[in-house]
Amino acid sequence: MNPLIDPTAVAHTQLSHEEVQRYSRHLIMPEVGMAGQKKLKAASVLLIGAGGLGSPLAMYLAAAGIGRIGLVDYDVVDYTNLQRQVIHGTKDVGRPKLASAKARMLDINPHVQVDTYEVALTSANALEIFAPYDVIIDGTDNFPTRYLTNDTCVLLGKPNVYGSIYRFDGQASVFYAKEGPCYRCLFPEPPPPGMVPSCAEGGVLGILPGVIGTIQATEAIKLILGIGEPLIGRLLLYDALTMTMEEVYLQKNPACPVCGEHPTLTELIDYEQFCGAPAHDHSLYLAEEEGTAVPTITPRKLQARLQRGEPLRLLDVREPHEWDIANLGSLGATLIPQKQVVARMGELDTAVETVVYCRSGARSADVIRTLQQHGFKKLLNLEGGINRWAAEVDGSLPRY
Repeated sequence: MNPLIDPTAVAHTQLSHEEVQRYSRHLIMPEVGMAGQKKLKAASVLLIGAGGLGSPLAMYLAAAGIGRIGLVDYDVVDYTNLQRQVIHGTKDVGRPKLASAKARMLDINPHVQVDTYEVALTSANALEIFAPYDVIIDGTDNFPTRYLTNDTCVLLGKPNVYGSIYRFDGQASVFYAKEGPCYRCLFPEPPPPGMVPSCAEGGVLGILPGVIGTIQATEAIKLILGIGEPLIGRLLLYDALTMTMEEVYLQKNPACPVCGEHPTLTELIDYEQFCGAPAHDHSLYLAEEEGTAVPTITPRKLQARLQRGEPLRLLDVREPHEWDIANLGSLGATLIPQKQVVARMGELDTAVETVVYCRSGARSADVIRTLQQHGFKKLLNLEGGINRWAAEVDGSLPRY
């Protein structure tokens, strides 16, 4: 593999006495040494996301002495992040993730440069943001951004260090079209909308992003140093429950539309449209232009209607363990998990106006679309789900 770092830039890089002491455990390794540590200092890495995967990535790459690290994120720290996003602390709740992450990274290593991009990554800005960096690391949790990251890397000729987590399972690979397959070679088409829940909907073991994130950081450092065998052409599958790792060998697809022999995708596209899903968990995919929007009601309007005694049915489509966290049973809510709704439609009355809710409003919107296909018309989706109800109406309920 050709060196990623410009040899001229490495030759002009110097380490101070303090840096030599700081990186001494690297320097005494022949695989790294002074020459390798200078490569790390001369290198630039862009992290997409400062969340679960981005946390260990940012901290370990800063500690390792990567000279320039870019962070792309525009979210703020929430209490629900703290279980796994270890770069942030309780004091950072409500603070922009980029501010929190940058402060922690510079505390770990003041010799690194941290650039922040507090924007949503889109087709309009990806090429410009990616261009100055040697390695791109994908720490996202949605398919539109994964495809956007992949295609941008292919067009710019950059390696894409991929990671993915869900519940107890993780994946990692290096997609580098110059040397092997890209993400589209493995996944030519995205899954149907709603088929793969996000971590916000399905959950994730808090330790899991630490495992996968450090694997990604390891791969990035190997690429920069030009040592070992990168995960190019290999997909690593990690199962935390059985504590096993498996490998799947990947082949470059000659017909791949972006990295194949005759590419047809030569510029960035609308990835939300391509995936039929939003690029961010907090926005619901209602697809009004496709005629699949669902009618909604806000928590305060629902509260007012219930107080007036209007005949409304409340349908909770979460899982039983979520009901145990918080529920509207005192208001007469019925629990029918999303996967059971079709089989239990006989328990519902098409003549009764029904307000459907879940944690944040995404699953309940999917349920409404399904029920509409079976003739139900009097349906409303509770905007923001039970979490927004807890925030705006009943503060005695916990949010999760």
